[in-house]
Amino acid sequence: MIDLRRLRDDPVYRAGVEKKDIEAALIDAVLDADERRRLAMHQAEEARAAQNAASKEIGRAEPSERESKIAEAGRLKSELEALEALEDSATKELEELALQIPNPAHETVPAGGEDDFETEKEVGERTSPPPHDHAELGELLGLVDSERAVKNSGSRFAYLMGPAVRLEFALVQFAFDVLEKYGFVPVVPPVLVREEMMIDAGFFPTDRHQVYEIAGDDLFLIGTSEVALAGLHRGERLDREALPVRYAGFSSCFRREAGTYGKDTRGIFRVHQFDKVEMFSFCDPDNSWEELEILRSIQEEIVSALELPYRVINVASGDLGSAAAKKYDLEVWLPSEGAYREVTSCSNYTDYSARRMSSRYKDQNGTGLLHTLNGTACAISRTLVFLMENGQQSDGSIAIPDALRSYVGFDSVPGATK
Repeated sequence: MIDLRRLRDDPVYRAGVEKKDIEAALIDAVLDADERRRLAMHQAEEARAAQNAASKEIGRAEPSERESKIAEAGRLKSELEALEALEDSATKELEELALQIPNPAHETVPAGGEDDFETEKEVGERTSPPPHDHAELGELLGLVDSERAVKNSGSRFAYLMGPAVRLEFALVQFAFDVLEKYGFVPVVPPVLVREEMMIDAGFFPTDRHQVYEIAGDDLFLIGTSEVALAGLHRGERLDREALPVRYAGFSSCFRREAGTYGKDTRGIFRVHQFDKVEMFSFCDPDNSWEELEILRSIQEEIVSALELPYRVINVASGDLGSAAAKKYDLEVWLPSEGAYREVTSCSNYTDYSARRMSSRYKDQNGTGLLHTLNGTACAISRTLVFLMENGQQSDGSIAIPDALRSYVGFDSVPGATK
């Protein structure tokens, strides 16, 4: 939920919302609904005070006055009930409208659409296309079985096989080892959450079309463990001196990938089910922009250790999600496409989700809203894609980065035998 007071009074805050291509008419409708809600609340409070006073008058009234006092109290009660109904209606209208207003884009976010990002840095050498792309190589080396998965589950599913499974768990262990150095607490969260958690984490209503729903149970499969991690301190007050509180979540993730028909259909780059290690931070609002840079540096540390060429981009305002005030993407070079493709992202949600969840800090001066941040530490299937293509050798084998060899117990995946 956005800060309605700042939306009303702070032109810079409103400009950050409009920077995300939100029409002024919607913002004005929210402010109008807020004005009507505040008026209804004021009128209901006055009527409540009058009704309470009238009720007290009945006990003090002379017998000859009691009947008229009771009648007046009854009239005021009916008036109060009507005003309370009006207040409830105005509040519901405001909530529905306000949920459509995104977190304002930070002033350092470039304006524009998907292609208007700013490149922060490039690291590593762009390699030439390999003999086989990741989809072909995965099948040739017995690392991925998409054909049988399609028969059993449909498109965009795959079996990971043999060395690919060992690599998956090596990546998870390696990521946790890196994150624990920075104080992240490992978590395996639920992969099913209630609708209110999807709303409070900032995914509904805008991303509802991407989420799998379990009919009849008011439960939804998470597309990232960020959703479940965000609820860990819902309604709680964290000591300000103990911040940041950091968690590293491992989970399977589920996405419908609506709107991507015909895109990335081969291999395991874009699938409906994948595993991921996610970073999440509950942070002091005074330090959240510094915390975002820390998350980004950890992502770079992981990708660099995996010996992958990459770049960092500052995502443009029109391509930000509803909850993010700023987001960095790390994109790794995919030789077969001759292009960079996203492998991780990290975002500062400021107080957008914390306001919905009433997640606050406390200190000697009182309480305030926390800031929440998230970032991918390792998206397993996509990372496997980049390791296969960038590690492919002339003999068809795949070299394993030094950082993973102690976890998997081998230096390479042998090439296919004829």
